[in-house]
Amino acid sequence: MIKLHHLNASRSIRILWLLEEIGEPYELITYTRDAKTHLAPASLKAIHPLGKSPVIELDGQVIAESGAMLEVLIKRLAPHLAPDEGSAAYIDYLTWIHFAESSAMLPFLLKVFNQYETQSGTDLKFLNGYAQAEFNKVFAFINSHLEGKNFLVEERLTGADFMLGFVVQGALNNLKGGEQFPHIERYIRNLEKISSYQRAIEKDQG
Repeated sequence: MIKLHHLNASRSIRILWLLEEIGEPYELITYTRDAKTHLAPASLKAIHPLGKSPVIELDGQVIAESGAMLEVLIKRLAPHLAPDEGSAAYIDYLTWIHFAESSAMLPFLLKVFNQYETQSGTDLKFLNGYAQAEFNKVFAFINSHLEGKNFLVEERLTGADFMLGFVVQGALNNLKGGEQFPHIERYIRNLEKISSYQRAIEKDQG
């Protein structure tokens, strides 16, 4: 059976949602962030040296990195959540999967961290402007792609949505950018209506 080592309020919601969508049995092992530091508990290091989540155990192997485990789980258990490997859509699919943790995640995190630094009195000389410029560029690109679409690829739910949905939802909910990026906002609300997503959120918050 698959084991998911799940940390609340983390990227792990992607894999929890994916497992709920796949519908195969799995064991959920939950961890809670420290209330003061907001960091993961040290007990996660017993599973993987980095002490981060998500981590899954599959066929006796420990797998870290949400993109890697998403690709493995879909290929083995839910190939219907990916386009045909010989199609042009498959290249788009892989592009969005990796875009989520590379191009999209960095400006979002920089803006969040910059807010913390500014609130604590730090005078940011470079990062604030850089983060804003990158955020606007990346999220305008995503917003343009999603115009008239409910999903990223082939107008159906794929692994790309599990990966990028987490990033854009976190960005717009935390940074209040829905009015600037209306197509992303609509996309997020559409994902939130999916029953497997709702079950994952209940387990994450429970």
